[in-house]
Amino acid sequence: MSPQFATIPGAEPLRLVVVGAGAMGRNWMHVVSETPGVELVGVVDLDAGAACRAVAASGTTAVAGSSLSVVAAETGADAVIDVTAPQAHRAVNTEALRAGLPVLCEKPIAPTVAQTMALIAAAELTGQLLMTSQSRRYYPQLARLKGIATTLGDIGLLTTEFFKAPRFGGFRDEMDDPLLVDMAIHAFDVARYLLGTEAQSVDCRSFNPSWSWYRGDAAASADFEFDGGARFVYTGSWCSPGLETSWNGAWRISGAHGSAAWDGEGEPVSEPAAAPEADPATGREEIAGALDEFVSALRTGTIPSGEVHSNIHTITMVEAAVRSARTGRRVALDGVLQAAYRAALAEEADDDLRAVLASWGSADDAIARLR
Repeated sequence: MSPQFATIPGAEPLRLVVVGAGAMGRNWMHVVSETPGVELVGVVDLDAGAACRAVAASGTTAVAGSSLSVVAAETGADAVIDVTAPQAHRAVNTEALRAGLPVLCEKPIAPTVAQTMALIAAAELTGQLLMTSQSRRYYPQLARLKGIATTLGDIGLLTTEFFKAPRFGGFRDEMDDPLLVDMAIHAFDVARYLLGTEAQSVDCRSFNPSWSWYRGDAAASADFEFDGGARFVYTGSWCSPGLETSWNGAWRISGAHGSAAWDGEGEPVSEPAAAPEADPATGREEIAGALDEFVSALRTGTIPSGEVHSNIHTITMVEAAVRSARTGRRVALDGVLQAAYRAALAEEADDDLRAVLASWGSADDAIARLR
């Protein structure tokens, strides 16, 4: 299926409202202020005082408030950037979409696959773009690695190693699966980007080293099988001080005609030496790159890489990995999607959204339309 969404033609700057005035929200406000073609017109937070302080610190004339609908109406907003906690994403995104506002949402777009399906229904019902900011896709070196991969023939194995020891404090320390849910999602999404296919199954094991300062499992190894037979193996830890990898991890691709590697920071290398036929187009990195793609999509109608119909497969990889780690068995991703579709239908209280979900047909039909 090719998602359809309303575009915003014209040359006037897109008027953006940022929802969430915490540290990450302020990062987004700064990026918006540096981006041509957009304007920060509103900041929303349940704590109205926090929204006011964020606006004051930004040096803009944006309107601050605690209600998205009120601020959006007052400012004539064109779109929303959702930087709230994941548990609030479904409510915030749905409110924005129903108000006729496209949304760029921080990852994960929802805590579960079932909630992501409900958001897909909301996007389809309203005809608005809903996109996730999978910010680690936006590196020129990663684009060049993908280009090199096309010269390696059939890909047999893709691996990434991630070893860091951050002491965040706060909610991550109390999560059940901090590594898989809050960080590995980036690597899983990049694997989809590099391989250009979707995962079929996963065998994952997670654990918590004795010295870990996290309550939940901070280390894991996951073995995914992708369409076409390629394997993606992820090994990571969030409590491994010393010899740390970059935040992007260390990547290796093994193909029929050679191998390529990327340390997550410098330029990718390959043996035999290879380069893509044309240097891929590059732009700004991380959340700035996500914002640029969001704006381009709204202007042109081009489907962005983080569009919700596609991004659900990244969320499914995470949920399947967690389920595999807890059961000790390989998990099929189609089974996770089927269970999520049944749950989304059973849990949806809004008649309009439930009708959209029901129109997808059976669980197998729902999976087929998302492929």
